[in-house]
Parts: sequence; structure tokens; C-alpha cells
Amino acid sequence: MEYFVNIGFGNMVNIKKVQSIVSPDAAPIKRMVQSAKDAGSCTDATCGRRCKSVLVMDGQGVVLSALLPETIAVRVNQNG
Repeated sequence: MEYFVNIGFGNMVNIKKVQSIVSPDAAPIKRMVQSAKDAGSCTDATCGRRCKSVLVMDGQGVVLSALLPETIAVRVNQNG
């Protein structure tokens, strides 16, 4: 059975595919996001808001969310 968690604005992600949830403020994370955007493997789920967390997925993809990493972690643990 697959488990999905809401990452904001009705967007859902499979928690079995999430490797980590990190803040986008660090330079290495910014480079990783830019690299994913250039490669076409970045999904922007912020709906025009400021990115507050980056979900690193299996297969080198990343998902951007407008929710704080702590908020997403709480939702993952509730579904866990």
C-alpha cells in the first residue's frame, strides 16, 4: 500500500519515495535544486509561494514545497 502526504496546496507526495526533507537555504541545496531544474527533474509544488523545504526523492528528483520541513515531518509521522 502506498502512503501519500500533503505537502501544501493539495499537492501530495509518496512518503516511501522521500529520502530527506531539507531547508533550501544552504548553498549545496541551492546547487542541487538548480541542477535538478536544469535536468528537468525538479517539481515545483509551491504554487508561487516562497520555497521553504526541498524533498529529495529516490531517483535524483527533487520537490519544492512552501511548507516548513518540520510541518512536513509532522505530517509524515502522523501517516507513518
